[in-house]
Amino acid sequence: MPYKLVVLAGDGTGPEVMREGMKVLQAAQDAYGLSFDLIPYPCGGQYYLENGEEWPAEAFASCKSADAILLGAVGHPDARLPNGDLAGAGVIFGLRFGLDLYANVRPVKLYPGVRHKIHDEFKQVWRPDLVDFVVVRENTEGLYTPARGTLSRGGTDELAVDSRIITRKGAERVVRFAFELATRRGGAPKDRKHRVTCVDKSNVTAGDRLFRAVYDEIAAKYPQVERDYAYIDAFTQWIIRSPEFYDVAVAPNEFGDIATDLAAVLQGGMGIAAGGNIGDAHAMFEPIHGSAPKHAGQDKVNPIAMILAVQMMLDWLGDRKKDRQLLEAAKVVETSVASVLREGKTVTYDLGGTAKCSEVGTQVAKLVARR
Repeated sequence: MPYKLVVLAGDGTGPEVMREGMKVLQAAQDAYGLSFDLIPYPCGGQYYLENGEEWPAEAFASCKSADAILLGAVGHPDARLPNGDLAGAGVIFGLRFGLDLYANVRPVKLYPGVRHKIHDEFKQVWRPDLVDFVVVRENTEGLYTPARGTLSRGGTDELAVDSRIITRKGAERVVRFAFELATRRGGAPKDRKHRVTCVDKSNVTAGDRLFRAVYDEIAAKYPQVERDYAYIDAFTQWIIRSPEFYDVAVAPNEFGDIATDLAAVLQGGMGIAAGGNIGDAHAMFEPIHGSAPKHAGQDKVNPIAMILAVQMMLDWLGDRKKDRQLLEAAKVVETSVASVLREGKTVTYDLGGTAKCSEVGTQVAKLVARR
């Protein structure tokens, strides 16, 4: 039986990077005898402008019955909902909340050959062995719940309120996810210790005090994993200064969102940053960059993040289905990406190269086919 995979290319450069992701997936299928039933749906701001809705009515039900979901990017500068929200965001939040994808998983890994902007160019110091951690962000509550509103009088918006929601259930399951992940990893680059860092602002807010209290309760059940704590403002300094100390970090929704965008700099930029939205029964994988409409149609953006999202999907699905071929395919996709980056001949402008988006995808796919 083929695995059912819903493909949501989306807006802007989303379709371009998705094409390269599909190119690599096809190579993995051929090399490992895999079978995917690909079900594409249009979605996002452009679709909204043309149809008055963010995606087809049947798309969510199809996602709910799928084995996995891949998303390119959503967002169009001219597409806004009547309430002012960005058209297309409803696709992402619809999946996160509708499928209860409570853990947003963001690997932060620097591959050999990639020069990130934090390291010392003058001294030629690029240490990929020092950057290999994962941020697990709570994905269904915090400031991004629809608990908000605006007070308008006489046509003027006078007050806006966003309510931040932290629940015991939400904290428990995402913290447990982080500890389970830490037990399966090789530890922090600095000392190879299994470590989970609780990132919060518990010195100020009640929600974060609950989050940290739940963290301590869960941590007590994992004595083999070291506890660590960081306030979000300090954490944004420490991951830049000493990334090698970190193994897994867990954070409430909006703090994790901010920290992972910053962390992308450590791995070479948004063009390499992939993420998974994972629940107990469903998962959706995506590059974390936006739709970048100013670059759309130019075949220039970096597809590596999308390809690594495909790799994450293969790995998650292989683990879930106990399918060794999927797991092997995931390993080969990552090693193929690493080879392309290490060689440095077929990389896009953001990594100092001149290759087209399509050329990068083709090169990775060729290596996957050779396995």
